[in-house]
Amino acid sequence: MFEIAREALGVLHEGGALGVVVVTAVHGSTPRAPGSAMAVTSDGRAIGAISGGCIESEAYELALARLADPAPVAATLGGEGDLLRPGLACGGAVDVEAFHVGPGDRGLVDALEASLDDGEVTLTLPGGHRIVRPRAPRLVVVGAVDFTPALAAAGRALGYRVVVVDPRPVFATRERVPAAHEVHVAWPDAFLRSFAIEQSTVICVLTHDDRVDVPALEVALASPAAYVGAMGSRVADARRRQRLREVGVGDDALARLRSPIGLDLGGSSPAETAVAILAEVIMDRAGGTGRRLRDRDGAIHRRSEG
Repeated sequence: MFEIAREALGVLHEGGALGVVVVTAVHGSTPRAPGSAMAVTSDGRAIGAISGGCIESEAYELALARLADPAPVAATLGGEGDLLRPGLACGGAVDVEAFHVGPGDRGLVDALEASLDDGEVTLTLPGGHRIVRPRAPRLVVVGAVDFTPALAAAGRALGYRVVVVDPRPVFATRERVPAAHEVHVAWPDAFLRSFAIEQSTVICVLTHDDRVDVPALEVALASPAAYVGAMGSRVADARRRQRLREVGVGDDALARLRSPIGLDLGGSSPAETAVAILAEVIMDRAGGTGRRLRDRDGAIHRRSEG
């Protein structure tokens, strides 16, 4: 529901109404998670999606009907069922709740407005289901280098609050990194000591300068951050690891360091490098293998049944 908040609010703020379908649970292999939503406007425009396309028509009709009949409706879409009935090609099924939303539904509207910020938001649907959007995780990028704007833009698209820190005021500017939520001129190690690093925090050190990298990594590797990566060649990585040992960073901490940073995708441009870095972040977070899906057995979607 939160991924369609901006478009949905645009309709509601103009006095329009929406029929909405929200996924409340998933069963088996499905491409979307609970909370995914589709809304339909009074002129028939669709906003968002609840599947990879397999059951969108059925969801659309459910949402459209709520514009005429506001009573909430629960349904299950997909699964094996009737051969003539739409189903998910992946074989799974989704439970959904369909309901009407108007400008006067302040609880829903307020939650959607709050979701445009990066704090935790809880949305209670008319049928009683609760959807919680946790506070956005932080992506801290050390170094406003040529790769930073692309990494900041990609990280923001994945839902991170992007924080860039660099001691050089000529480079640490919002104009240079427009996608960043915050840009700080500071020595990164001092900044990281004062920053609330959480278990969801991602720290990417891109500076290529041991005077900056080593102190920053020393702090980062002692923190609970989910991911700590550093850019550089294999020669630079070996030198950096040795200097980290010299300042007392142990083997267990060094084993956490993702350096050279990212997965081997074969690209080299800033945008391609950003994809490679965040692909490694996602792989670590989700327990992926980094292999081609065609070379791996088992379900594609690793979520447990709802």
